[in-house]
Amino acid sequence: MNSSTIVSIPDGDEVVVPPQEKKKKPRISFPSISSFLGEKAPYDTKKVIHGIKVGISLVLVSLLYLIRPLYDQVGDNAMWAIMTVVVVYEFFAGATLCKGVNRGIGTTLGGGFGLATALLAKEAGGMGHAIGVAVAVFVCGAVATYVRLLTSIKRTYDYGVMIFILTFNLVAVSGLRGETIVQLARERLMTIGMGFGVCIFTNLFIHPMWASDELHNSVASRFEALASSIDGCLADYFKLSEEKENQAAGFNFSGCKSVLYSNAKDDVLEKFARWEPWHGKFGFSHPWDKYLDIGNTLRDVAATIFSMKGCLRSPRQPSSTLKQSIRGQCEELGSTLASSMRELGDSIKTMRKCRASFLIVTKLETKSEELNLLVSPSKLGELKNDEGLAIASLVFLLMDLAGQVEVLAKKVEELGNVANFDSK
Repeated sequence: MNSSTIVSIPDGDEVVVPPQEKKKKPRISFPSISSFLGEKAPYDTKKVIHGIKVGISLVLVSLLYLIRPLYDQVGDNAMWAIMTVVVVYEFFAGATLCKGVNRGIGTTLGGGFGLATALLAKEAGGMGHAIGVAVAVFVCGAVATYVRLLTSIKRTYDYGVMIFILTFNLVAVSGLRGETIVQLARERLMTIGMGFGVCIFTNLFIHPMWASDELHNSVASRFEALASSIDGCLADYFKLSEEKENQAAGFNFSGCKSVLYSNAKDDVLEKFARWEPWHGKFGFSHPWDKYLDIGNTLRDVAATIFSMKGCLRSPRQPSSTLKQSIRGQCEELGSTLASSMRELGDSIKTMRKCRASFLIVTKLETKSEELNLLVSPSKLGELKNDEGLAIASLVFLLMDLAGQVEVLAKKVEELGNVANFDSK
C-alpha cells in the first residue's frame, strides 16, 4: 500500500504530497548480431553472398586507381571499369552476362559510329563540322530510340541500345574538341572490358547464382503448393458446421495467390536462363520456353482452385446430408488430383520422365466419370434450386480442374521428352 507524507503548513491546512516515484532509466536493448543473422540466414544467405561478391569486384577494379603502375596505364579512364561493375553486376549470372554483353556491343557500335561521325564531320571543317555532328546525333538518337521501343529488341537488347546512344553521343561530341579520339575510345573500351571481366570472374566462379536453377525449382515447387490447396479446400468444404464454427478462419488461398502472381518472375528468369553457360543438367538448348508454357497452365489451375472460394464462402450451402452423399467421390477425385500434381512436380524437380498418358490421365478420367455418374442432371433436378446449384458448382470446378491437370500432365511429359529427362 502506497504511503503519503504529511507536511505541516503554519497558516493553512495540511497538504498531502504524494511520494516521489523512482525514475526508471530507459533500457535500450539491441539484438545481437548473431541472433539477427540466425533468424535471417535461411532467407538472406544468397543475398549476403551476392553483396560480398560485389564488394570483391569493386575492390579489384579499384586497384586501377590504387596501384600506381596500373593508374599510369589507364589514367582517369579507370572510372569506366568501376561504373561497369556497378551497373552490370546482377544477382543472377545470366543477368550479368546479358547486361555485360549488351554493354560491350553497345559500347563498340556506339564508339565506332561516333568515331566515324567525328572524322567525317572534321573533313567539312568550320561550321560544317558542328552541323554534321548535330545532324548525326539527331538521326542516330531518333532511330536508336525507335528501335529500342520494338518489342523484340526491348526484351533482350534494351540496355545495349541505351548504351549505344550514350557512347555514340559521348564519342561524337568529344571529337569536336580533341585530337585524341581514337586513343580515348581504345582506353575506354579496355577499361570497360576489365570491369566486365571482373564481373564475369566473380559471378561465375564464386558461388554462382543461376537463374535457370531458380526457374526450374520455382516451377517444380508450385505443384506441391497447388496440391496442398486442393486438399485443404476440399477438407474445409466437407467439414461439419460445428467444426467450422470452432475455427476463426477458413482455408487460406495464399498458395494459389503466389502462383497467380508468378508470371512476371517467370518471364525474367527465362530470359536470363538463356544467357547462362552449360552447368549441371542444363545445357545451351534447354527448352526454357516449355517452363513458361507449364507456368501458364499452372496459373489456370490456380485460378480454378481459387474459384472454389465461392463454394466455401457462399451463404447458400447445401445440407450436411447432401454434402456427405457426394463426399466420398469428391475426395477421391481431389486426392487423385493432388497426388497427380505432386507426381508431376517431382518429375520436374528430379528431371525424370513421367508417363502421363498411361498413368495420371487414365486415373483422372476414371475418377471424373465416377463423379459425373453420381451427380447426374436427373439427380440434381430432384433437389432444391439452391442446393442443386451449389453442388453443381463444386462438381463443375472439380471436373474442370481434372481436365486442366490432364493437359498439364501432357505438357510435363513433353518437357521430359524435349529436355531428355532420365527414364524412371
